[in-house]
Amino acid sequence: MREHLRHDTRIRRVLIAAGIYLAVVAVFFASTARERLIAHTPYNHFALLAEAWLDGNLHLSGAPPGYAKNNDFASYGGHWFVTFPGFPALLLVPVVKFAGSAEAVRDGQIFVWLAGVGPAVLFLALEKLRRSGHSQRSSTTNAALAILFAFGTVYYFSAVQGTVWFAAHVVGVGLSALYLLFTIDASRPALAGLMIAFGFWTRSPLLFAVPLFAFEALRVCTKRPEQALASQLSGWLKRGVEALIDGAQERPSPVDGRSRLAEGVGRWRDRLLGWWACVEKARLLKMYLAFSVPILGALGLAFLHNELRFGDPLDFGYKYLKVAWATRMEKWGLFHFHYLGRNLGVVFSGLPWPMASGAVPFKINTHGLALWFTTPIYLWLLWPRVKRAPHWALWLTVAAVAVPTLFYQNTGWAQFGYRFSNDYAIYLFALLAIGGRRFHFGFWTLAIWCVVVNTFGALTFERHEMRRFYHSDASQKVLHQPD
Repeated sequence: MREHLRHDTRIRRVLIAAGIYLAVVAVFFASTARERLIAHTPYNHFALLAEAWLDGNLHLSGAPPGYAKNNDFASYGGHWFVTFPGFPALLLVPVVKFAGSAEAVRDGQIFVWLAGVGPAVLFLALEKLRRSGHSQRSSTTNAALAILFAFGTVYYFSAVQGTVWFAAHVVGVGLSALYLLFTIDASRPALAGLMIAFGFWTRSPLLFAVPLFAFEALRVCTKRPEQALASQLSGWLKRGVEALIDGAQERPSPVDGRSRLAEGVGRWRDRLLGWWACVEKARLLKMYLAFSVPILGALGLAFLHNELRFGDPLDFGYKYLKVAWATRMEKWGLFHFHYLGRNLGVVFSGLPWPMASGAVPFKINTHGLALWFTTPIYLWLLWPRVKRAPHWALWLTVAAVAVPTLFYQNTGWAQFGYRFSNDYAIYLFALLAIGGRRFHFGFWTLAIWCVVVNTFGALTFERHEMRRFYHSDASQKVLHQPD
């Protein structure tokens, strides 16, 4: 055993991951409000949904319980429904069955136990990036990044809430980390697809993480990596710019310009055909099929679920929610350009409000703090020293997952920091690992800031005795401190 622990072995990596899990869970338990651990949460929608399934229903047996304050339940056809994707509820089915009822389940405590999975698996994924040659970070640095993810991002405050919105993030982060682990070098296509399927049934935007596997599979199925499309495009772009400069200097005639354009298009076509000839098409198709089957199954199940509940396979039930901002959704829909400015305002400009007088020196708007304020180490992503194989695929995945929530009708309110970033934070940490930029004193200084800020959020958000630090506007219209 000692020999295994001294060398880079699977046993050593698993033991370190287990240590990260235990350490993270221990701190999360210490940071969680006592009432979240000893009783069910006030918004135990997933436990209620599990109870409904056990009763043989797709709807609640009666009206939502009074303690839930009718928050985010849908009313349709004389029944009440939980519209949130149901995979976290599936995890609670055996617990609710054993306990006898949803109210007998300490759902908040269960999700704290699950909250250590994401950081632990992230470490394993970062180690896989290192072993695959995509990252030069040491095991020690990878472990530090995994711990920093747990305590230096908005995942920390999310993990200790236990209520339905944040429980979904806990499960979603774990699934995203597993998806990254199975997707690196396209090593486990079916399992990667299954994680996307479960992710879609947990947090719908996770479905849009498919580009990462699509490009990883394409990369590993290319016989000559040096002929990969990304490197080809880079070279072609460089030569194209040089040609434009030369052309501007020579000032060719229109006829010469058209012939050069035709010649350039022909070269691009030939190179694309040459690259495509290097792709192992049968192997790639097999990977894509193995990856797609569980995802298509999850989509089909979702459409059937919608048809059985609301009579329309494309109706997820959100328009039946009995919430104060239902009028907003009726006017603009769930997704619209109308919401983009407000969401960008939260992501990039949400800051504490300095208070000249009063009981506290500052207040935090419950629309949340800016992403660069809660986790400024993300700034290192802007200047990578190297751009290894998965670089652009990871960025495309981040964009694909992030964009839908930027057009979503809700900023994430109420929150300490921008909680929707949990949907793609795993991929941002993978980019930190492969970027090659040295983590010097400035990085670790900002890392301490990340931990301090997010610890404050975890220990104060939704705590009755700490509400004085927060400004909460039920209309959701106030983003910045009034003049």
